[in-house]
Amino acid sequence: MADDPKKTGLDRKLISLDEPHELRSWTESLGCTEDQLRFAVQTVGNSADAVRKYLAERPK
Repeated sequence: MADDPKKTGLDRKLISLDEPHELRSWTESLGCTEDQLRFAVQTVGNSADAVRKYLAERPK
């Protein structure tokens, strides 16, 4: 996501954990907690596709 919360585009392919509005948006979009998101990014990197796949495969 872009630094400006109103901008979108190619940045949707990468997850940034540096901005509060981005954390909110990603956790809502992916249906996870902030801790789960941070762990997923630490585990598989900041590719949104990789994080989606990782979160989908996690035990519920």
